[in-house]
Amino acid sequence: MLPRMAFLTVTLVTFICWISLGTVHGTGKVFSDNITLILDRLLDGYDNRLRPGSGGGVTEVKTDFFVTSFGPVSDVDMDYTMDMFFRQMWVDERLQFEGPTEILRLNNRMLDKIWTPDTFFRNSKKAISHNTTTPNKLFRIMQNGTVLYTMRLTIHADCPMSLLNFPMDGHSCPLRFGSYAYTSSEIHFTWRKGLASVDCPAESMSLLQYDLVGQNLSSEIFKANTGHYSVQVVHFKLQRKLGYYLIQTYIPLIMVVVLSQVSFWINKESVPARTVAGITTVLTMTT
Repeated sequence: MLPRMAFLTVTLVTFICWISLGTVHGTGKVFSDNITLILDRLLDGYDNRLRPGSGGGVTEVKTDFFVTSFGPVSDVDMDYTMDMFFRQMWVDERLQFEGPTEILRLNNRMLDKIWTPDTFFRNSKKAISHNTTTPNKLFRIMQNGTVLYTMRLTIHADCPMSLLNFPMDGHSCPLRFGSYAYTSSEIHFTWRKGLASVDCPAESMSLLQYDLVGQNLSSEIFKANTGHYSVQVVHFKLQRKLGYYLIQTYIPLIMVVVLSQVSFWINKESVPARTVAGITTVLTMTT
């Protein structure tokens, strides 16, 4: 009797588990089907060639970024390199939806099907968008039509420098970005978090010759022959490390100069010794 009861118990538990798994699988499939229907409905009649509010108001694009690494800074080429997560947010009323989720978390393939800002960096010499192992891009749509678009970039930008006070000089390296084709009457850029829109963690600022002492944020209007363009500007304040040059340059040169004076205290009849001391200091300075 007991073996039969145990067999019935195991069979009942197995049946319940099978029913539960089937319910969960069915729920997941229904949820996936609902999201697919929402996406199909969003893209039905959507024209990604037109910006949000085209022909009406101005499209506001809110921006901020997180700096993962800063440097190196080149005095010879007068430029700097930085790696960052660049974020943009705007509202596209055509993408409003109602459904079982408040946020649609999508991959980068959706980006080709909707409108995105044509943002570019005005003073960059070279920019790299990372694609390993897949394009490093994040894309989300909220129920009210708000779009969040982030990407990982490496920027190689120009930094005008004045080296008159070297090695006690400081520099302000700018980064300017805005729309390439849309004027300020069509797209207006703003800082998403105000003065906190640029985050530079101290642990990622490992510069050899400089200290990154802060940054200033501002907005400008760039005037060109084709119109006026909204431009966001951030200035990175750099202060040169004086101790680095004292140890690497000034102290060694002072020691060499002192050593060169030793030859005057050597007996004038010891020509080889005087010659070796003089040539050694000259070769050291040259090296």
